[in-house]
Amino acid sequence: MKQNYDVVIVGGGMVGAAVACGLGDSGLKVAVIEQQMPEPFSTEQPHDLRVSALSIASKNILQAVGAWEGIVSRRFCPFRRMRVWETAGDTEFSSTDIQQAELGYIVENRVTQLALLERLQNFSNVELRCPATIKKIEYSGQSSELELADGQILSTKVLVAADGGQSKVRQSVGLGVTSWDYQQQALVIYVETDYPQQDITWQRFVPSGPQAFLPLTGNYGSIVWYNTPDEVRRLKKLDKERLKSELKQTFPDCLGEIKSIIGIASFPLKRQHAQEYVKPGVALVGDAAHMINPLAGQGVNIGLLDAAALAQVLLEADKQGRDIGDSNVLKHYEKMRRFENLKMMTVMDAFYRVFSNQILPVKFLRNLGLGLAERIKPAKNKIMRMAMGLDGNLPKLAKGERII
Repeated sequence: MKQNYDVVIVGGGMVGAAVACGLGDSGLKVAVIEQQMPEPFSTEQPHDLRVSALSIASKNILQAVGAWEGIVSRRFCPFRRMRVWETAGDTEFSSTDIQQAELGYIVENRVTQLALLERLQNFSNVELRCPATIKKIEYSGQSSELELADGQILSTKVLVAADGGQSKVRQSVGLGVTSWDYQQQALVIYVETDYPQQDITWQRFVPSGPQAFLPLTGNYGSIVWYNTPDEVRRLKKLDKERLKSELKQTFPDCLGEIKSIIGIASFPLKRQHAQEYVKPGVALVGDAAHMINPLAGQGVNIGLLDAAALAQVLLEADKQGRDIGDSNVLKHYEKMRRFENLKMMTVMDAFYRVFSNQILPVKFLRNLGLGLAERIKPAKNKIMRMAMGLDGNLPKLAKGERII
């Protein structure tokens, strides 16, 4: 039995669910296909290892689609300061410098996903199919068909790939990527510290790679330790007491005393960018379109900006009576997002490479740069506003505006 939709979104993670919520209460018939629901949330549970630093723009998007309350009612940690340093260079960013209450919010990925999935089920025009697995994708510029494992067939004018870096949709429709591996991994360690809840994130640069701290609610935090794959494997094999000892010896005093290590995970660092974001009847969003160095935590933020931009383009085209699957319509989404994402990826890549370089003149210049950033307030504030999603070419939802 075939069912017809205007938009089918493959992937009900944070970005895919955000697209669906952006299209909620519209005249478009939408389906979201997700393999499995995230585990239910309880405040008594330990924090998840996968967290994101959501920007002000991301908060605006989540508020605009009605999902922010679902985050606030669960668990989140606002931060107001961010410190970056290396030997002689040191700068601290503060939300008060730009008259904002916060710089951003540390939120567990599962919490954000649950809030969005909860919200999209309130829209009569959006259908969540979960659990559901795709058996086959038949792509056509006019309409695409997806055969699910249970035999159902879904036909759609626009197929949205929100299914991650190894996107099955992207591969099925023949959109290529350019990618490379940084030959480093990030070790994520969930810890309980002596310090009460903090309002600062920090990042220190050392020869082996960056060291970072993200505050969580209560006396908890997330440590991110960038290192070679071999060293990350060695660290993961240590018992928790030995690992605590290594953290104490390696990390700066501002980390505080670690009372316990609760969880450990690791992931490789990779950059990947789709050569095109769209084809007739197809659009890529989030990790299906781009994977960025996690250095400044911008991956989820630019994914949510993709979601807001695509929802805006589709709704505006539909209001004008245009074919939402037309390549000229979808290219407007690509024009809004591809250059912005490439710019962010290039800046993060350059930042990573400069701070990973131990050549003395380069070390001198980057320390000089951090020192200048601390003293030149207008430039420092501009950097903050861009990172927070307060400046730049932003979709309407990111500015807290209605799409139509």
